[in-house]
Formats: sequence, structure tokens, C-alpha cells
Amino acid sequence: MCSRGKKTDRSSNSSCRSSCVKLYLCSNPEDSVMERRALRESVFPELRERCRHTLGVDIRVIDPYESSDPSRWPDENTRQQLIKECRESSAGPFLLALIGHQYGKASLPAQVEVSEYQMLLQESQQAGISTQELERVYKRDENSIPPSYCLTPPHRHTCCPQQADVKEEEENKMEDKEEELRKVLQTTVTLCVHSGLLTAEKAHRYYRSALDADLRFALEGHPRSDIIRRCVVYIHKVVNAKGEQAKGQMSSNLQPQSEAEADPGSTKPSEEELLSEMCDSFLRGLITSCRLLVYTITTECDRRHGYTTARRRGFTESLCQQVFSDMVQLIGSSNVSETSGDSHLGDALAREMAEQEELCTILSRFYDVIRPEEEEIKAYVEQSDQQRPLVVTGGPCAGKTVLLAHCAQQIKSWLQENNPVVITYFTNLSINPSPNHLLSSLYYQITTHYFSSTWGTNFYIGTDPDDPNYISNQRDKNFNCTPTANQDPHHESSTEVSNNNLNLNTMPCPDLADPKHVVLKPDVSLSELKKHLSLSLSLLPSAKQPLVLILDGLDQIGNNFAAQIIDSLPSPLPPAVKLILTVSSNRTPVLQAIEAHYPQCSPPPCVSEGSEKKSGYVCVRLGLADRKQCVKMLESLLSSSGRKVTSGQQALVNQALASCCLTLYARLLHMHTSLWLSDSELTESSLHDGVHSSISALLDHLEQKHSPGLVARAVSYLTLSRAGLTEAELTDLLFSNDNILAEHVQRDQKVTQVDVEKLLLDLKNFLIRRTVSGSQVLSWVSRHFGLVVAKRYLGTHEARSEIHSEMADYFSGRWACGSTKPLLTAPMKMYTDRQPSSQPFVFTSSSKEVGRVNLRKVVELPHHLQESDRWEELEHGLLMSLGFHQVMVRAGLLGDLVAMLKRERRSSTFTFSRERALLASILTSSACVLQSSPLELLTVMETSLLPCLEVFPELKGYVREIREERRNRGSGLGVALSPAPSTVASIQCLQFDAGAREVSVTEVAATECGIVTEIMDDCSAWIWKGSGCDVAKLSLTCEQEEVKFAGVKSSGQFMLLSTQCNKLFLWDVMGPEMFLEVKDPLKTEFAESSKQKKIKGFVACQKKLCVWWKGASSVSVFEASGETVTHFQCQSCVTCVVCSVNGSYMYCGQEEGTISIFDTDSGSFLGICSNSNHSSVVSIILCEDKQEMACVDSTGDVTLWDVAAKTQSPRPVKERFTGGKPNIVLNTDYSDEINTLLVCQYNQVTIWDTCDWEVWDQFLAPQGRAFIQAVLSQDGHLFLALLDTCPLVLVWRVSTGECVLSLETNKQPLTLLKIASDVTCVTHDGCLLVWDSEMIYTAGAAPKMQRGVKEVVVEQTGEWFYTTDGSETVWGWSLETGFPHANFQHDGPVEKLRVSPDTIHLVTLSAGEIYVWVTETGQNILRISGSRATDILITPNSNFGVSISDRGLSRVWKLANGGIVCNIHMHLSDAQVSPESTFLIGCRRGDLLAASLWSGTISKRFSCVESSEHVVAFHTLSEHPDFVVVMVASGGLYTWKVSEETMCRHFELPETFQCQPQVFQMSSDGNYALLSIDNGAITLLDLSQVRLCSFKVEGPIIKACLDKSGCFAAYISHPISLEKSCVCHLHARPVLTVVRLSDGERIGSVFLSKNPSTLVMCEQQCVFVGFEDGSVGVYSILDVMISGEGLVGCRDDLNGQVRECNFDKEPVRWLPLAIPNMTWP
Repeated sequence: MCSRGKKTDRSSNSSCRSSCVKLYLCSNPEDSVMERRALRESVFPELRERCRHTLGVDIRVIDPYESSDPSRWPDENTRQQLIKECRESSAGPFLLALIGHQYGKASLPAQVEVSEYQMLLQESQQAGISTQELERVYKRDENSIPPSYCLTPPHRHTCCPQQADVKEEEENKMEDKEEELRKVLQTTVTLCVHSGLLTAEKAHRYYRSALDADLRFALEGHPRSDIIRRCVVYIHKVVNAKGEQAKGQMSSNLQPQSEAEADPGSTKPSEEELLSEMCDSFLRGLITSCRLLVYTITTECDRRHGYTTARRRGFTESLCQQVFSDMVQLIGSSNVSETSGDSHLGDALAREMAEQEELCTILSRFYDVIRPEEEEIKAYVEQSDQQRPLVVTGGPCAGKTVLLAHCAQQIKSWLQENNPVVITYFTNLSINPSPNHLLSSLYYQITTHYFSSTWGTNFYIGTDPDDPNYISNQRDKNFNCTPTANQDPHHESSTEVSNNNLNLNTMPCPDLADPKHVVLKPDVSLSELKKHLSLSLSLLPSAKQPLVLILDGLDQIGNNFAAQIIDSLPSPLPPAVKLILTVSSNRTPVLQAIEAHYPQCSPPPCVSEGSEKKSGYVCVRLGLADRKQCVKMLESLLSSSGRKVTSGQQALVNQALASCCLTLYARLLHMHTSLWLSDSELTESSLHDGVHSSISALLDHLEQKHSPGLVARAVSYLTLSRAGLTEAELTDLLFSNDNILAEHVQRDQKVTQVDVEKLLLDLKNFLIRRTVSGSQVLSWVSRHFGLVVAKRYLGTHEARSEIHSEMADYFSGRWACGSTKPLLTAPMKMYTDRQPSSQPFVFTSSSKEVGRVNLRKVVELPHHLQESDRWEELEHGLLMSLGFHQVMVRAGLLGDLVAMLKRERRSSTFTFSRERALLASILTSSACVLQSSPLELLTVMETSLLPCLEVFPELKGYVREIREERRNRGSGLGVALSPAPSTVASIQCLQFDAGAREVSVTEVAATECGIVTEIMDDCSAWIWKGSGCDVAKLSLTCEQEEVKFAGVKSSGQFMLLSTQCNKLFLWDVMGPEMFLEVKDPLKTEFAESSKQKKIKGFVACQKKLCVWWKGASSVSVFEASGETVTHFQCQSCVTCVVCSVNGSYMYCGQEEGTISIFDTDSGSFLGICSNSNHSSVVSIILCEDKQEMACVDSTGDVTLWDVAAKTQSPRPVKERFTGGKPNIVLNTDYSDEINTLLVCQYNQVTIWDTCDWEVWDQFLAPQGRAFIQAVLSQDGHLFLALLDTCPLVLVWRVSTGECVLSLETNKQPLTLLKIASDVTCVTHDGCLLVWDSEMIYTAGAAPKMQRGVKEVVVEQTGEWFYTTDGSETVWGWSLETGFPHANFQHDGPVEKLRVSPDTIHLVTLSAGEIYVWVTETGQNILRISGSRATDILITPNSNFGVSISDRGLSRVWKLANGGIVCNIHMHLSDAQVSPESTFLIGCRRGDLLAASLWSGTISKRFSCVESSEHVVAFHTLSEHPDFVVVMVASGGLYTWKVSEETMCRHFELPETFQCQPQVFQMSSDGNYALLSIDNGAITLLDLSQVRLCSFKVEGPIIKACLDKSGCFAAYISHPISLEKSCVCHLHARPVLTVVRLSDGERIGSVFLSKNPSTLVMCEQQCVFVGFEDGSVGVYSILDVMISGEGLVGCRDDLNGQVRECNFDKEPVRWLPLAIPNMTWP
């Protein structure tokens, strides 16, 4: 066996598409200083920002001569490596060359072969040329391949700052020596060419400048694809560059030299010849053959002055413009946008799947040594009857990950007869290693692999275990799937899968763009994911298409995640599934978890003799690699880098590998040995033992070669990044670091791109370049590099926090966009622009409506803010920021966002937990919509948050962000007035993970501070400690056995838990988490008798605890310490107990209606009393300030007692009976703050006023339903109730008796708990749902009419509007406050409602009577009877009213006094008043008539000359008062000029089209007409262009309305496809949509929270929607194409939006005149 001999470096990751354009700036450093500086300062930063925003790619420009210190310029070998790196890793062009009028000095060759060097040396000596300097700078190195003389690097710059004159003097000496050496070499080479020892081609190597050499290396010998559109050259020819004076000086200086040099020098090519040959020959040939892009620019200078600075500056400016334009075009045409395109909403899992597959390919390339364990893995995979996992164990750095990555690539060749699905998941390299995420990703990958080849599918993972739609198929309504667990693989049978297993029948989510899309509910539990994964593993893999699942690195993730993940995998494995895991040998807990989950169950024979046979899994132990193979691997690596070692050095290498034979160690040895020279002095200590020591030695070398600060910061950034860093990010971070900058400032230097690139070149063998979230990042090839870096540089929390804080500053964009960052250097403070890239949440571009998501910021910034303890920035800047929510939703990371919002932090500054919980709840409930339509986030959040702003004023800023974002977009539909909510979002929903078991709650209790304990039917106990916490299982051990719980009771701050073994445990929740066993040594016989009895109740008062049992007639009183005080015996079974405030007196209610009173201090019996009906006492209310005691019996009756005399029996005061049929009391709820008592019975809820103990009101249960429980709200204005077989919590308003809210639970509720400021519902399966009490109060108090809104009339200003629901009341609303300001009462139902155009009068029609109100004062000035009107109109001039009667006279009358102007004898249907207030126009028997409003006579008639067709619809035009638009039955459209009785025909509808007269509407300018809302389309007539327009709508249209101004149309639809397929609450709602009429563009849409009843648009660009529950919503239209300020309610000032939610604040009630003050005959 031998080494694979692969060369593994960063450039080998070809499968990883680059997200960076990397340009090598090739130039002559002598004549391009100004040009390069201009490009760096003005062109490249702007180009970088443009490309990041428009294409999603970064740009790095490598200028090898950026430093002003020539000693820091890279040598030829380094430059070639830089060029190669740019060519291989650039996502677009990689070479930008600047060729000026100077060729440049020839560069000294870095390496000369031994034979050639000796030849040159010999010729020089024979010619009498001194070779002393040549021999000094070139040293022989036998370790190079081939053996060569290598140029020694120039002496390094000192770390100490030098004086300028000293430094300049040293540089001059260095230049002189280099020039002397260059002359020696060139003279010698010329002699060799003359004597035929050296060819002219080889000789050119010694004449070429660095510019020429770099160009030839970059362009010569490469395929066209590497040159076309990837390289650009700018040639600048300067005529008369030196000028006459300079030429004269140069000629005089050169003349002696020319004479001094004899014939040999005459053959040396001049710089002009070399420059000409490079431009006119070499580059011209590439233009022809490879289409190299070359620009030639000629500048002709004045002969006297030459190439002046002004001319050079002008050329530089034009060059910058040209480079910017060319680069934009080249990069834009390179398809680089495909490498990092914006992701669709649910593609986060698809991205991760591609990233894991790419990572597997990358890691497999590190498989350089063949391992014998590969055969064992192959044998396991090939076995068909193996149902156990394979676990690969081994020590650290053993190569487990690389081995499995290689095997994953080989499995398809191993199973050639099958079509295996191979899924690899490297958990320790995942950015989210949580069990939920990992299982979701595995489920997605499995389903995608098995379905993508045949079906385009959508999958849905819900949160309801009863929901059958676990998996659904989009295309096929009926789908058969073949289970493979117990079938012969050759037997092709088809068995339909039931809903219990895998449902493929219905599609619960909307169609999505990507056919392979998993809609994962953000709150999906681990148990549900486990169930889905088990189903997919059982049903999808088959013998013909097995599944091989490889999980690597489970042992490297913390928080006990490994055990949870292992427990979620099926045991035993399905037959067609192979599971391979890697675990380090020292990770015993993980191995134990695997062994416990896969116990021994008669396994088949092991795959090899070395495999484990006793455990329930197959074990392969990975040992050390073969030393000989490691030696060959090292030899191959050295050879690929042009190096080798001597035989003596090889002995040291063999000795090192013998002590540590690991492939990673061999790679580290390659790094160290490649630095050895053949004459290096080496000892046994030259090579360090072990991986960590070698890594540390590598860092030592890098610090010595580069600066210590640069190395320390670079490796620290890479180590502490969440998912690696891109090269550009790492460079920006290093440039922004104060320590590095200060270190270089002290040396009078600057950090350059080359410095960073040289460091990365040295680290390339230990970094992998992989794709994360669409960007190519660098990360360590092994986690052990991070361990060494952490120990070396990050040993303290302060050091780690500093690095995290710097990275948080960078990814937040703190120092971007020209923000100067201070640099503290003695003795002054400097402010410098570090030019880091900008970091917006979304990269906006003028060419795109929707920008590109900045996924790097999303991934990194939250992590670094958290790790640097910057909690306030994390909470305010991200978690409660709309921008962050937008990018998370658009990136498909909604689940991650919800998890972050729910997660409780350890910092006290993290203050807005309830606000975050509310945001998480809204996002969770809207997940289906947001995952399919991320851009709907604005309207979804605005609609949900507006009703909550009074309770959570901190969220006003979030709403302002929504409106600002809408303004930035230029269009949208906002919420000006939110309708009264019909439900309230829960702020927390918690489920405990009981695995696959179906359990239910048997008992639940809560303390006053909010801790809830549930007892399940499996005898387990679960505890929830309040907001922000998860449900945790309680585990107690007694006598080495786990305690099984039987019940729980609570009182005050105490919890009392009873067990199956008749033990009691007391927990003081305010103290330490300690459970005290309560013992009763004085009465063991009682314990025996009550062994099977359950605790009935528990009361804590002061330090005394009272406990009584079900069916027992005694009460036990304990001290809080757990010791028994005494037992109190009653006459009958105790049902309830209450104690006085000081704990001295105890009142015991009993089954026979008696109440016994005891003195707990003395233990004496004080007295007894009994109610008259001897019904069981269910509740005792003790009012000590009044010295009263009220007892509620089981029938709901109340008896009041005087308990002032403690030594005597209570005296009866009064007895109150509820009346009606007696019913058992289910529960009571008493509030002493509001003096209210609620008594809940099956059939009714009774509210008592406890001030005088009278029944306030009674509420009957809905027909066919029964109450289960009811509780009062905190203020008593509402009560919440549970009904049998109803999965809702219903909320009633006490004052009106109407049900105002329904809180969704989705499961059958068990009980309600009032805890602190929350209401908690516990469902039968143990789920906890928490609502904020203030939110319930606010929503319950929201104003709405008692019935559905029938009509909405808006004043012309838009600030006031009026509504009617068909009752006796008309509500007048203020849009600014959102509240009704007045109620106008009538004596009968209101039928019609009108407001005068001048807004002075409100006219209503009720029971045939006409009411005229003054809107400002609310005065009813007219009440007219005898009108027999069926409709009323008001003239546009606001002076007259018109009453329309279909059986009597229609009258025109004065609004001011009701005086009749005239009577119209003929009834006109659908009548309208002309805009000039002169005619009443309406239809009669198909004719259109106009009656004069002055005389009442019919003075005008519309007649169609061509035919006598009936008029079906018409409309007046306010902007053209003389004209009326008329539609006739045949489809003809006419305009009728009423004054002249002329008509004009404009349009004829197609015969197949039918106009709907009931929806016919016209804009005031006559440009648009609404004709029909049939067949899922809105049909409009555009009269301005005489065309018929149709807007397709998904689903039936409920209502539609046309804006009078002719700008917009609004419609409400119910998407039918969503109705049939989706079960989420938003997709089940109607949708309000507004479109622009001019082009049909959709302005925006809003999901309506309830069913609409009416739709109105007003001139102020707003839409009014009345709902069936009596509420009203107002929605504001924003469109930059249409001028308008919108509504007052949508301004930035949200004060008008925050409602004063007060039940006592009622609108002014205006009463009508008692009797009509006018009667018409």
C-alpha cells in the first residue's frame, strides 16, 4: 500500500465556488506609484461596495508593491504563488496589469540550478569579473528540487523604529549592491550566450523585469478560458517622456559607460527593446490567440518639459475611470452572481445539504494514507441484514472524519448494483449543532434525495401530533408507497400507507418556487422530529435504494446534544438503513449512550475479528497510520512543493513519525521540513513531539516570519468565528485592529493586502475553503488548531471577549462607510479610516427591487455580540429589529429567529423578554405565510403588533421601522386603524418531550409567583419556572428508587407533591431548589388508612401548612419545617379550608354544609355553623376587615356569616340564592380588589358583587355546551371560560354579556391558571400556553359594534367616519384616536346613513323616519315622520336632502329645516344626484331619467337611437358634471351629456362578457369603470385608452371597490388553493389587496383577521373595511407613483395608535328627539 500522493491545499477545493473576485495588480513599481495609489484609494473601495451590493461578491486586490518599503516586497516565488492563488480562487477576473513607459529593472533570479550557477561563476572568473558578491548572496541548497543555488533573502527590517536618514542610507546601500550584482549576472550571461553555453531564451530570464516575469507567468501556457474576460492589461505609451533637458543629461551620463563597455555589452537588450518585445510581440500574440483584453493609451508630451506631474495626474484620473468601468463589466459578465445568489425562504436546509456534500468532498481529499479500516467499513455497508450502527472510534487526530468522508465518496462504487443514497453530516462543522436543527436537516435531506428524482414535492412538519399531514405530496393526490421493513426486495407489491404512518395525500402549504421544499414549523418539538425521521427512515429506503447515514463529530458538540440525537434515531435500524458514527475513544458518555440506545439483540456476525461483538453496535477502532506510508506521504508533499530532505534529516523525520504516526502530524512535519536547508543544523529537538507541540512551533515560525500581532490576531479571528471567515473579512478585521496598526505605525509602515496573503499562503495546508451561507470561508482543517490557538492566545475571558467584540464591531458595520476609528498611539490620538466593507442587513441595488440578504452578518453578528456580553446591542439592535427579522425570514432561518427570541439570557440588561416572546409567538403563528412569502413580514407584523402597543410600548420603534421600510420601498399597504382583535397571541407555548409515549395531565398546580407543576398519568412531574424557561422534568430519588408522583397542590409560595408510596414533599419555590419530605410520626395509623387516598387540598399561611385528604374528616397542620403540629377533627369530610391572615384561625368547610372553626395556636375547637340547605361547602371567603365570612355551597348559593366573635359560633347575616335549577359548582374565583366573586357551574357563570352580596349578572352556556371552568380577568371587566369539547379559551365582556375573544389552543384545554400578570392554559397533554393579561384586557376592551358592520360612511377629510350595524345606534369614529367619539341613538333599526359633503350634517333613516344630526354637537335637529323613504341622498352642495320612496312620493327637502322643495312622483331606482345638484338621475323600467330637483318633473331622458336597449348601470362624474356614463344591456358604453341630451358611444363589450350592475363603479374622472368580479378576475374598463383590463385573482372575490380618484382598486378575496391545502390560521383568512389601475401593479395586501362585511375607499388613499363581528379596520395606501400623504393614523407619531383601553371610557351618547318635530303629508 502506498500514499495517494495528493496535493492538498486551499486551491484544491475546486468544488467550492468562490464568492470573491481576487485581482493581482501587476505593474512596474518604479513608474506606477501614483496610479496604484489612486486605484487603491478611489476605485477599488467603490468597486468593492458596488459588487457586494449588486452581485453579492467581494473584491480583493493584491498589489505586491503596496508597501513603501522595498524590503517588504515579495520575491519572485511569492509573487508567482500570489498569481496562482488569484487565478485559481477568483470568481471573476484575476489579473489587472499596468504597463507604463518604463520597463523596470531586471529582477535577480530567486533560484539557479547548480550546473547553470557554476557555469556562470566560471565564466565570470575567467573574464576577470569579481564574483565575491555573487557567492555571498547565493547559497547552495541540496534540499531544493533540483539542487540549486538560492538567493538569500535580504536582511530583514528591524523591529525597532529607525531614524529616517539612517533608514534611507541603508536602503541606498542595498540598492547599490543589488545593482552591482545585477550587472555582474547580466555581463556573465552575455558572455555565456556569446560562447554558446547559454541559449538566448534562457538568457532572457536574467534581463526580464519583475513586471515582465509576472505577466509571462500569469499568461503564458494557460488555456484560453483562464485568459478570456479574466485578464485586462493597460499599456501607457508616453512620447517625449523625459524631455530635452533630461535627455541631454542622460546622454552625457551614459556616454562614458558606452565607451567603457566593449563588444560583449553591445548584445545586451535595452529596456526599450524588452518593453517593445513584451507589448508588441508577447501581448499582441495573446490578443490574437486568447482574446486578451488590452488597452493602449498614448500620451504625447511637450518636448521641453516631458512627462509632467500634471499630465500624469490627468492620465491617472482617466485610468481610474476606465478601470472602474471595465471591472464592473468584466465582473458582471462572469456569472459570479450565481455563486452567492440570494436564497429563497426555505432554502436554508437546501443550502446546508449542498454545503455538507461539498464539505465531504473537500475532506475526502485529505485521505493521503490508505487505512485498513476502510475494508471493515466496506464490509458493514455491503451487509444487507445488519440493523445495528457502526461506530468508528479512535484517539484525537486519528483521521476518523477524513476516513468517513473518503468512504462516503466510495460507497456508490461499493454498491454498484444498487442506487444508494449517502448522506453525510459533520456536526462539529455545522453552525447550528442543536438536535432539532440536525434532525430537521437529516429529514430534509432524506426526503429530498428520495423524492427529487421522481416528484417535485413540498413537505410539511407541523406541531400538532394529531395532525395527519406529517408529509405531503404536492403533485399526486393519492400516492402509494411500499414499506420495505418486512418485504422481499424482489417482491414488488404496493401497499397504501395509512395516515398513522406517512400521509402523502394532502398538501397543507401553498405552492412554492422550489419543488424540494420543507416547511418546518419553528416550534416543532424534538419528539415530533423523531417521529418524522423514524417514519421516513422506515418507509423511504429500500433494498434497491438503501440509505447510508454518516454522522461525524457527535461527541464534539456540547449541552448533551449527542445523547439527544442518538436517542432520536430508530432502534433497531430499518433493514435498508446503515448508520455510521464517529466517536473519540475518550468520550465514554457518548459511547454509553449509543450502547444504551442499541442494546445487544442477537446481532449477526461482526464484520471482522477486531470488531466489538458484545455491544449492540459494530465497533471499528482506528489506530495509528502506517509509518512507512506516512513517510511516503511526507515525501510526496515535499516533492509537490519542490523540496526534499537529506538522508541525515530523514532519520530525524523517521524518528518523529515513530513517536507520533498521525497524518495530521505528517502534514505539520511537511511545513517544518520544507524550511530546512541542506546545511541546516538540526538536532532531535528540531522536530516537536505531538500535534499540539507542532502546531505551537508552526505559530512560533509564523510570528518570526510575519509580525507576532498579525499572526495572533489572524488565527484568533479564525478560531472564534462562528462559521469561518472569508479572506476579505479576515483582511478587513486585521486592517481594523488597533494593536496591529499601532505595531506597524511604530515602524512607519502600514498593513498591506500582501502581508495578509503571505500569511494565508503559509497557512494554506491547514485551512479549508468551504461554502457557508453562500460565501466561501476559511476554517481550520482540524479542531486541534483551534484548541492550540485558544490556549496560546485566548486563555482568559477578557482576551476572548475582546476578539468577539472586534468581530461584532466589524459585522455590525460600526467603522464602515467612512467612519473613522481612533488609534491611540503615544503621544497623540489618530483617527483613521480603515475602509472595512459596509455591513447592511440587505445589500440594496438600484437595478433590483429586492436587495440581497447579507447572510454573513446574520450568521456571525449575533454570535459575537453574545460572546462579548453586549446584550443590549443584541436585544435592541438585532432581536427587536425589523431589519434583522427581515433577513432571517428571507434567508429561511425563521426557526432560528424564533429560537433566539425565546431564549432567556443570563444578563440582567436583557430586559424585554415579554416583548421578545410576543414577537416569537407572532412569527411562529405566521410561519407558513412567511416561509412562502417573506416580503409579507411587514404587514403581518404591523397587523399583529398595533393592538399590543399600549401593553408593550417598547415595540413602537419596531412599528416605526415597518413604516419607514415601506416608505423606502415606495409602495405598500399599511394599517392605519387595527380592527378589534378576535384573538390574542400567546407569548409562550411550551411542550415537554415525553418521547413517543402518549401521556396526559392528571393534576396541575401553580404558585403565586408563576411556577407550574404538572403530574402526568405516567407518574412523572414536570415543572415550568416562568417566562423564558422551558418545561423540565422533575426527578427525585428516595431509597435509591426514582419517585413516582401521584398529585400536586400549591398555596402561596409552596408546592406540595404527593407520591405513589404515600410520601409528601414540600418545596418552597422562593428558597433553594430543595424538596423537604413531610413526615407524620404521631399518626401512622392514619397514614395506613389513607394510603390509597388523594390529597384534597393544601393551604399555607405564615409558617403553617394545612393539608386535608379526599374523603377524610380531619385536617393536618404542619410547620414549614415539615414536622407535624396537630390534627383537627371535623364532623364530616373536609371540602375546603381557609385560614386567617395571621394563621391563628382555621375555617373548615365540609360536605354536609357545616363550617368548623379552630384555633391553630391552641389547637382548640371554637365553633360551628351550617347553611340552610346542608349542601357541601365548596368555597369559603374570609373578609377579615369586615369580620365576615361568605360560604359558597355546591349549588351556587351564598351564605354570609358574622365572625366578629371568635369565641362564639358565627352569626348568620344573609343567605342568597341564585335561583333556577341547581347545578354543581365547578370552581369559584374571588377578587377582593374589585369586590367580585365568580361562580362557575355547568350551565351558567354567576358574577356576584361582594360589597352587598347581590348577583350582578348571570351568563348561560352556549346551547349544547357546558362550562368546564371560568376565571375573572384582573380588573373584573372580563371573564375567561373553558367549554367542553371546545379547543378555545373564550372571553366574555361582563358589561355586555358578549363573547369578545377566543384564544386558540389547538388542543383540548384542561384548566386555566392566573399567574402574576399572565393567564396560563394547561391542555390535556401537558402543553402550556401563556397569554399576557393586559393584552387580553386591551383586546377585550377594543370597541366594536354588537353586530356586523353594514355600512361605513367617511367624511371628505377622512378623519371622521360613521358606521351602522342595523341596530338603533350609529357610531361616529375618530381615525386619529381609533375610538368611537359618539353614539347616535334611534328609536328603531338604522337602515341608511349619509354624511353631507360639508361634514356638518349626518342624515339617517330609521324605521321610516329621517333623522338629521349636527355632527359637531351631536344634536338631533330634525326628526321627520311620514316620509315612507327607502333611501336618502344629499346633494353635493350640502343644502338639500332627497328621500327616495319606491311606493310613494320622493321628496327634495332642505337639510336645515326639513322644508319640502318639491315632490318627484316617479320612482327612480339606483338614483344619484348630479354633481351640480340640479338633477336626480335614476332608472325606471330600463330607461334612464333625470328629474329636476327644483320642480320634480322628468326633464331629461337617455334614449339610444340605434335600439331601445335597457340601461343596466350608470354613474355620474364629479369631475365632468355634465356627463353621465351609461352601460346598456348589449354591452355598449355611452356618455350622456344631460344638459344637451346628447350621447356618444365609446365601447362595445364582447358578447361573451357580462357586466355585473351590482358592482358597477366609476372613477370621478371617468377613466376607469369596474365592471365585474366574476370568475376569479376583476374586470375594468380603461376609457382613457379604450381597453378592457382584467386582473387575475386566486380564489373567489368577496368584495371589490374602486377609488374615486381613479388611482387604485381594492378587493377582498379568499384564495381557493390555500383554502383546500393549508391549515394555518393566516392562509385561512381573506386577503385585502390594492392594485394600481394604471399598470395593474400590486401595491400591497393584508391578511384580514376576520370575515369582512363592507368595503369602502376614500379620497385620502385609504381603505375602510367593516367586519362581521362589528369592528372596523382602516388601511392606508402608500405609492410613490401617486402623490398623497396618506392617513393621519399612519404617521410616524404612534400616539394616535396607542388606544386608551378603558372600559369606563364610553363614547358620548346622543339621544334623538323624543317625538318627530316634523311630519310630511
